[in-house]
Amino acid sequence: MQNEKRTFTSLEKALAWGVHLFTASGVVFALLAIIAIANHDFWLCMIWLMVAFFIDGVDGMLARKFNVKEVLPFMEGKNIDFVIDFANYAIIPAYFLYEAFWMVNGEKVSVLPDVEWVKLTAVSALLLVSAIYYGKEPMVSKDMYFIGFPVMWNAVAYFMFFVVKPAPWINFWIIILFAILHFVPWKYAYPSQNKRFQALNWLMGLVFLLGNVYLLYLYPESPLWVRIAAGTFLPYILWHTFWVNFKK
Repeated sequence: MQNEKRTFTSLEKALAWGVHLFTASGVVFALLAIIAIANHDFWLCMIWLMVAFFIDGVDGMLARKFNVKEVLPFMEGKNIDFVIDFANYAIIPAYFLYEAFWMVNGEKVSVLPDVEWVKLTAVSALLLVSAIYYGKEPMVSKDMYFIGFPVMWNAVAYFMFFVVKPAPWINFWIIILFAILHFVPWKYAYPSQNKRFQALNWLMGLVFLLGNVYLLYLYPESPLWVRIAAGTFLPYILWHTFWVNFKK
């Protein structure tokens, strides 16, 4: 006997639509981030990108909780995610880096020329490799690791501008390096999904979150000890990546 198709209540449908709208709201924060960059308010841009990152981090959990896929089978939340993720993780960071290329602590380094082709080459490479990466199958391995450096240019831009603060002429080579790493088929840590070192992942993630919230709170001041605390996650992720790829 064929199972009858379940009928969902109006409340269930409203909650499912609410989850999709919550996911889609990430594009509003993308717009706010663009406006902030246009005003050279890089601190505010990162605040909006962090809000968007939070939405991206919890919408999947909400979708599962409210059975969104069953309630609204004609809607594909992943497609909404892809559009917003590419904006927040590639296009907006590219614009951020383009505008902040010759800046340190929000101030332009006047001794360096604002060479347009240098900036355009770097951010164009960023966008091209990101677009190609999104077309790759699979992006994530069966054991939940990214294959190739993931499209997380918001994190690269954040570390470059707020934590590491390299000399501006180094910015070009940092961007090119990470662009090349998109095509190096190593496994890169996916901390929220990896079963290996799960407790350590969450602990380091908490240190990272608290350190960077405090760093943004202090901005434009940035004491070295706060930057070290905020940056601890970076060497940890590098260690995790090398352990997974090269540990026998």
